[in-house]
Amino acid sequence: MFVQFQHSDTTNCLRILSSAKPASLSVGLSVTPPVKKSNNQIKRKKQKQVLQCCGHGHMPKKNGFDRAHGGRVERKYSFGGRFGTQGGGFNGRGRVLEKEDVTKDGFLVSPDSGVKKNGCFEVNLRSAGGVNGAAEEFRTGSSLAEGGKNGVYRKERAKKNGCVRKLGGSVENYGKNRGETRLGGVVQEMKTKCSTKWARYGGCIPAMLEAVETVSDLDVALKPWEMTLTNKERTILLKEQVGWERALEIFEWFKMKEYYEVNVIHYNIMFRILGRARQWCEVERLWGEMWKRGIKPINSTYGTLIDVYSKGGLRDVAMKWLELMNGSGMEPDEVTMGIIVQMYKKAGDFKTAEEFFKKWSCSNSVVEERGSAISRREPGVDGDSSANFCLSTYTYNTLIDTYGKAGKLQEASKTFERMLQEGISPTTVTFNTMIHMYGNNGQLDEVASLMQRMEKAKCSPDTRTYNILISLHAKHNDIDLAARYLTKMKEASLEPDAVSYRTLLYAFSIRHMVAEAEKLILEMDERGMEIDEFTQSSLTRMYIESGMLEKSLSWFQRFHLRGNMTSECYSANIDAFGERGYILEARKVFDCCQQVKKLTILEFNVMIKAYGISKKFEQACCLFDSMEEHGLVPDRCGYNSLVQMLASADLPQKATFYLRKMQEVGLVIDCVPYCAVISSYAKLGQMDMAVGLYKEMIGHGIKPDVIVYGVLINAFADTGSVNEATYYVDAMRNLGLPMNAVVCKSLIKLYTKVGYLKEVKQVYETLQSFEGGRDVYSSNCMIDLYSERSMVSEAEEIFETLKRNGDANEFTYAMMLCMYKRNGRFVEAFCIARKMRELGLMRDLLSYNHVLGLYASDGRYREALATFDEMLKSLIQPDDSTFKSLGIILLKCGVPKNAIDKLELIRKKDTERGLQAWTSTLSSVIDMDDDVTDDDF
Repeated sequence: MFVQFQHSDTTNCLRILSSAKPASLSVGLSVTPPVKKSNNQIKRKKQKQVLQCCGHGHMPKKNGFDRAHGGRVERKYSFGGRFGTQGGGFNGRGRVLEKEDVTKDGFLVSPDSGVKKNGCFEVNLRSAGGVNGAAEEFRTGSSLAEGGKNGVYRKERAKKNGCVRKLGGSVENYGKNRGETRLGGVVQEMKTKCSTKWARYGGCIPAMLEAVETVSDLDVALKPWEMTLTNKERTILLKEQVGWERALEIFEWFKMKEYYEVNVIHYNIMFRILGRARQWCEVERLWGEMWKRGIKPINSTYGTLIDVYSKGGLRDVAMKWLELMNGSGMEPDEVTMGIIVQMYKKAGDFKTAEEFFKKWSCSNSVVEERGSAISRREPGVDGDSSANFCLSTYTYNTLIDTYGKAGKLQEASKTFERMLQEGISPTTVTFNTMIHMYGNNGQLDEVASLMQRMEKAKCSPDTRTYNILISLHAKHNDIDLAARYLTKMKEASLEPDAVSYRTLLYAFSIRHMVAEAEKLILEMDERGMEIDEFTQSSLTRMYIESGMLEKSLSWFQRFHLRGNMTSECYSANIDAFGERGYILEARKVFDCCQQVKKLTILEFNVMIKAYGISKKFEQACCLFDSMEEHGLVPDRCGYNSLVQMLASADLPQKATFYLRKMQEVGLVIDCVPYCAVISSYAKLGQMDMAVGLYKEMIGHGIKPDVIVYGVLINAFADTGSVNEATYYVDAMRNLGLPMNAVVCKSLIKLYTKVGYLKEVKQVYETLQSFEGGRDVYSSNCMIDLYSERSMVSEAEEIFETLKRNGDANEFTYAMMLCMYKRNGRFVEAFCIARKMRELGLMRDLLSYNHVLGLYASDGRYREALATFDEMLKSLIQPDDSTFKSLGIILLKCGVPKNAIDKLELIRKKDTERGLQAWTSTLSSVIDMDDDVTDDDF
């Protein structure tokens, strides 16, 4: 390798040019005094490297210096290491390759300096940088080799006044604020104090960046370096631009200069800058221009375009770039692959992300480079081709996160283990991803295991690690452990951030842990940390739900008085008070928002909702009507909320008024508000109004849905109006709306009520095709219908199906009991009664009356009286049907009918006294000396 330190008379700094050859290398260091050149000469020789190598006519001297062609004196050193570059270098003919010789930090890096045992020297070559960004140059003459034994050249130190002695004895001023740069005898004033944010580049680059930032005219800003800008420097100038307009201006300036080469790397940078700024037209223009210039895109070009379009929310366009890349015959490299997987992952398309990675893995050769050795690895375990690749840490982290978000914990775990087998050290990000994945899936044992492995790997947890642990344990209701992790974070000398406090404060607030929350608030105040609006409203709710109303108001006032609360925060506080019915406090917050002139539609809508919760419908309507006085126009959400509220409160007339206003301003886009009001009319039995509103909706071109028809059909089913219900069934079918389970159940109820056996059987069969199938209500209707027609076998079939599914309830058993009793099958009826008692299904008045009536009709008086006593002990009040069955018992036992009528008269005048009279009469008539056992029942 040969390196030349060549003087540049326009930049006042050292130029470091390098070229690489695979053979055993030497280094030639040459220092040449400034030579006056014409502009044409400079253009012809720009970016040209002087390649000096052994065996080209150099005459070695004893002191180690050679005289090269042109009379230059050079001293050669053998390097024991090699120069590492990134993205390209120089070829052996002194020509610059297409990719810039840019290292990670912008410097050209060589091995560390030192003296090797064989006497060869290793030196560090870096972009020369002196005080305020000015370059330090080698001295001339005998001082060139100053240093004696080690032979290392010494750089000229900058003087205290900011001046540097240049070659030939001239002095250049690099003052702290402004200086002069001599260019062709013309002195131009410019700012030379460079920002520290660019100091990492060294050399003249900080001065260039400062000039571009402070001087709008690029011809003026870059004039000192115009003829000598390298690809690397142009790349950095573009990359460091914050605004896309300035970056594009600089890029166009480069293209305007004939002596600059614009390459694919520069276009890649512009694609990224313009893409981040969502300047898609400019991106497409540059893409076309690049092809016209004969510059072919490389892998990173497509990767950049896919990345910016996917992050810009244009996933479909990003996919077209991927298709274009595949169409060109270019396979994505690992970086591009990672970008595409990230795109699918963020879109929630985890399956496609996984499939893309597997396809990419299979299409790539299995090569891993370690140091200077290249080796092929054996096929992966279980046929997984991705196991063959030595992927980067970033790629492994992306894959683990993708599998985790897809819920594929086993694949994520395998990827993590494969990463370790490949010798890739997991980073804190890797462990954070794994911990978050297992924690979200409730596997806290795995989380603890990962923490131990993290410690063994000497991978220190960061703030995000602790934040994840706090969130996971709070989510799994281990709030004490979550709080301890905040303490551990501090003990590890890590500063909790806003996420740390917000997560824990929210966990405390929903558990009403007021003291713990206030302790954290105090800590945040001491640290000068702002409390975000989400946390503020959460703590307002905490105080309200803890019964600390005054405290909640003072907490709100703290933020209100600062004057920086947003409209969203005011609405959240109104909602917090309104949901709990504290309407006065909600109104106070609303008035505070009005005082600071931040009222929006949102505050009105939330306040109207609060009035609705408190049943203050008049105030809600008044507030809604006052919006226009504040220069606001009600939105769809506000209208919908008010209409739904009034309809649910059985105020369909008022709801209709606002529904029609909503229709007038064109905010009705579906049948939802109409459905709410129609349902309210139907609930009140005002079917004429319901039908009228339905026709009005049709007249406005609003298409009804199956829910609207379900409401109307059900309402007519309740009244037994078969013709009307059938009309809406037909209308629904004509619109192509499918029958649903709700409509089927309404029709079963209707047909059961009017006794339409054929129709009800057809609908019952249709119901079976829906998810959930035949429910217990519809089945009970069918049993009732079969029971009335003494269709015992059909009823028994449904009854047995309900029993097998565990769906039979007390009504099912009661109807079967009645059917058996009606058909004189008392044995089966008594079995049903016994089963009801065993299952504990005798818990309502209807069940007791059915059983009591069974015993009374079969002359089992003692069982009947025992059932009556059980009924009274269960605090179930008997009704007329109960005493009718008891009257039959007394009549069969010989009690005169007028005596029974007298008992009924007493009961109706005085319920308690009448009940006592019935009980004593029954006890005196029926012999209860022997205990009634379960067998008797």
